[in-house]
Amino acid sequence: MKNLSDIQSLIKLDLKKTDEILINRLSSNVALINQMSHYIIHAGGKRLRPLLLLLCARATGYQGTHHYLMAVVIELIHTATLLHDDIVDESSTRRGKDTVNEVWGNAPSILVGDFLYSRAFEIMVEPNLMSIMCILSKTTNNIAEGEVLQLLNCQNDELTEVEYYAVIKQKTACLFQAATQIGGLLSAVNKTQETALKNYGLHLGNAFQIIDDVLDYESDAKTIGKEVGDDLSEGKTTLPMIYALSHTSGNDKQLLKDAINQADNSKIVQVIKILQSVKAFDYTRNQAYKSAQLAKQSLNLIPNSEYKDALILLCDLSLQRQS
Repeated sequence: MKNLSDIQSLIKLDLKKTDEILINRLSSNVALINQMSHYIIHAGGKRLRPLLLLLCARATGYQGTHHYLMAVVIELIHTATLLHDDIVDESSTRRGKDTVNEVWGNAPSILVGDFLYSRAFEIMVEPNLMSIMCILSKTTNNIAEGEVLQLLNCQNDELTEVEYYAVIKQKTACLFQAATQIGGLLSAVNKTQETALKNYGLHLGNAFQIIDDVLDYESDAKTIGKEVGDDLSEGKTTLPMIYALSHTSGNDKQLLKDAINQADNSKIVQVIKILQSVKAFDYTRNQAYKSAQLAKQSLNLIPNSEYKDALILLCDLSLQRQS
């Protein structure tokens, strides 16, 4: 295996079944919900979180069918958070397409996001496993707290790395963690292996988000499917900026502080040059590499298999992504 397509081919049938259930469970008697759901499903995306759950279930020998349902739940929760995020961030594009709120407006987007959450909880009770329900209910709560925390930290040029990691753990990594942990729980792994899978998801989620924050500055709109510098225009202080603020002074530092405090990306070219000059992107990518290595190490207690190989490969691919 060399790329994401190879990994997807490995569990091709699992992904196909999951997609079938996803489409079926999004069906509603309300025409607008069907219309918007269809738009969301075909908006692209790698379906990475459900992929992780399916791989972890297979890597630990699961032979049942509940992993399809749980993968759908994870994807519904993730999609609901994106709908609400786009409204909060006033985003007009995602994955190179108009956002749902750009097409239908904020009110329908909020309500359909609520529908996705409620449908996810409706599905998650079907396996009748209290441990999984506890994880998912706690995870959705953590995501909500993470989003509020990020909002409170907007236009804050004094955000620390510790505070940054606290945000991305709740906002992003906790859903990765839930997906990988649930994959093991379905297989009834021992507590040590469950913790190993949980840690794998946490560290991989951190690496994924850190690279995402680099791409917001380093990539281009066509590749990442949104405008470059969106984080800055929203007043978000991410790791490249945190590092740069502690390694600049004088006019350069003031320019960075003004950009954050005013949520202004009009000087994005100058900002990027400053970040490059202090090697902020190199530092940030190195932090992502460390997280990816921790994720790999967490898999040491999982039996060797082609599914485990795929999980390891995902750590490398998370560092190489361009979108």
